[in-house]
Amino acid sequence: METIYAPTLFDLQGFAHRDVFPADAPVWEALSGLKKYLEERLVSSIKGVGLYGEPLPKTVVLFGGKVWFDGFEILGGDPTKGTFRVRVRGEETTEATVLYGGCVFMDAAVQLGKGTVVEPGALIKGPTVIGNGTEVRQGAYIRGTCLVGDRCVVGHTTEVKGSIFLNGAKAGHFAYVGDSILGNDVNLGAGTKLANLKIKGNLIRIWTNGGALDTGRRKLGAIIGDGTEIGCNAVTNPGTILGKRCLVFPLASVSAGIYQERSVVGGRR
Repeated sequence: METIYAPTLFDLQGFAHRDVFPADAPVWEALSGLKKYLEERLVSSIKGVGLYGEPLPKTVVLFGGKVWFDGFEILGGDPTKGTFRVRVRGEETTEATVLYGGCVFMDAAVQLGKGTVVEPGALIKGPTVIGNGTEVRQGAYIRGTCLVGDRCVVGHTTEVKGSIFLNGAKAGHFAYVGDSILGNDVNLGAGTKLANLKIKGNLIRIWTNGGALDTGRRKLGAIIGDGTEIGCNAVTNPGTILGKRCLVFPLASVSAGIYQERSVVGGRR
């Protein structure tokens, strides 16, 4: 019976957390072990900020192993392109992490990479690890047990829970990403919903040509291969696996199952 492994869907060479995917196990097992993986490796970036469960009263910069409450100037740019610049005590850098006033950390179990920006109104729960040059936009809600790579976007009013973003994955606007994995450079159009729970609450099975694979999981969203594009307001059903460089048309309802590389789903063929 067909089984889907991580290297079939993702180029893992440039992903700092490739070990989250267990060898010789179905790709969704990475989600089952995600919390333990994060708790064993996470090094908090925000202990020195010292304020949890309420909005930061002012903008804070993390740079050079220190928390800067003043003495910096934000020059701006695009974090995901490595052009977001901050001047700290006269030194201009693209490696400062910026926590804008008004963002909220519910606990200290959050690790943030260099050049990452957390905008006002974003809320993050641990355990969460976020890589370098990632943008967490205003109103984003990261509910914990999340692993986000480099140069990613967690966008405005996007909710992410129990999920993995590989490098360059973007959920920019009004998305829900639950118990899912987004491959390198995946893009979710505005309003995309990756549903993770069947209406009847049954354990989720992955349907293949050889029959059903029992995931053993009650919640499983979508697993999306590198370079796949999903159009605005599309919905994937629980237990959807999209191969590399697939194209999902706007407003599509994607049935659960396995879609081969370069599949086109919905719309005109």
